Amino acid sequence: MANFDGKTVIVTGGGGGIGGATCKRFARGGAKVAVFDMNLAAARKVVDEIQAAGGVAQAFQCNITDRAEVDAAVAAAEAALGPVAVLVNNAGWDVFKPFVKTVPAEWDKLIAINLTGALHMLHAVLPGMAERKYGRIVNVASDAARGGSSGEAVYAACKGGLVALSKTLAREHARQSITVNVVCPGPTDTALLAGVAEGARDPAKLIEAFKSAIPLGRLGQPDDLAGAIAFFGSDDAGFITGQVISVSGGLTMHG
Repeated sequence: MANFDGKTVIVTGGGGGIGGATCKRFARGGAKVAVFDMNLAAARKVVDEIQAAGGVAQAFQCNITDRAEVDAAVAAAEAALGPVAVLVNNAGWDVFKPFVKTVPAEWDKLIAINLTGALHMLHAVLPGMAERKYGRIVNVASDAARGGSSGEAVYAACKGGLVALSKTLAREHARQSITVNVVCPGPTDTALLAGVAEGARDPAKLIEAFKSAIPLGRLGQPDDLAGAIAFFGSDDAGFITGQVISVSGGLTMHG
């Protein structure tokens, strides 16, 4: 396991499935974890589990769509745990329906959470990383950005934007020893997927269809993503930047 001793890690959406698993993975490696989430109770639950296992973590309530809240939460995290060494932009939200049946209010929310929120976080932490000449940024996008996904047009557009943003920032900040990489989950057993399935005519049938389409024959689990995210956040990946990896059980096999 990678060594994160003494490093402060922020994980947005840290109270959720993938976010919680990621927080625990970093904590097991010795990181001091700032669990960012709109749902403070969910964030505190993850913190309690980390602390019970002997790790270091603190919960911070943060709506990433609000820049003032982001700045305040980042400042509070750094005051409590130290300068941010690793940022994981994991928070996300989706609505599952054909594009022509969506409405502008849904577009606004999708863009605010899945793209603008990441912009806020990046803009808040990058100056400090640049000054210290060290940083690891992992943006969690989606295979919807790489291959498209029916019923997720705006979500896919946001995640595609996050991929392009990541590659550009990787170029802009490489000389400051800051790496920026992307993890793209396939169908993963989380509350987000359950919410997507609820919008389908037959949720159980949709889930089974996902399983059947995945070569490894099962949905992803949060821990499947946490390992890839932690790798990109580690010094083992210090010579890797601007890259995108799918964690999808073989559902997508992009070169």
